[in-house]
Amino acid sequence: MAGVMRPAESATDGAATAVAATTRVPTAGSAPGGPVPPGPLRERPAGSERPGRSVLGPDEIRRALARIGHEILERTDGARDVVLLGIPTRGVPLAGRLAARLGQTEGTQVPAGSLDITLYRDDLRLRPARTLGRTEVPDCGIDGRIVILVDDVLYSGRTVRAALDALGDIGRPRAVQLAVLVDRGHRELPIRPDYVGKNLPTAKSEAVRVRLTETDGEDLVTLGPGSGAGQ
Repeated sequence: MAGVMRPAESATDGAATAVAATTRVPTAGSAPGGPVPPGPLRERPAGSERPGRSVLGPDEIRRALARIGHEILERTDGARDVVLLGIPTRGVPLAGRLAARLGQTEGTQVPAGSLDITLYRDDLRLRPARTLGRTEVPDCGIDGRIVILVDDVLYSGRTVRAALDALGDIGRPRAVQLAVLVDRGHRELPIRPDYVGKNLPTAKSEAVRVRLTETDGEDLVTLGPGSGAGQ
């Protein structure tokens, strides 16, 4: 990946700052209902207390990506002129997996990269402290290409809208398509995916959580209680 673009460094001074959210859990032996005694505390990521029920396991995720890969080949004349751009965080490894699968099937290298949307989000003013991702554009660029945006979950459509804005600042593709592992519905913008691994009916009060080996150590999609805010 030769081309690296960092829109975050040129937009605003200190516009995004990394914020780590963790839940501190008292060690065994603390008195129920009473104050937590001093002592060592272990940390775990916030939200890990409610894993929810499994809706996609490793095999289902593999088959979903295989199906998306076949559909891409059919609709793009064997992935000719295709560039895959993953939306951080988990869209990036998904784009890499799809690129590898397409390359194995066609016997050629399919370029893949990443597209950070942080400074293009429409809620940036409401939550200004954010971790910046990376934008990495393949050597071939995106001008005149078929760019396929890849993300893990499609919800409101606002993440994709931000991605389209970010894409317009780095080039002019011939066409833009969207591939998602999970479409959970509840769209707020007129955006529809071209490739879907699984259509998952959900309530707005539920949360879809995607875990991938590259980022989380396992492949798993769960549905459980929690904030529905997201894609």
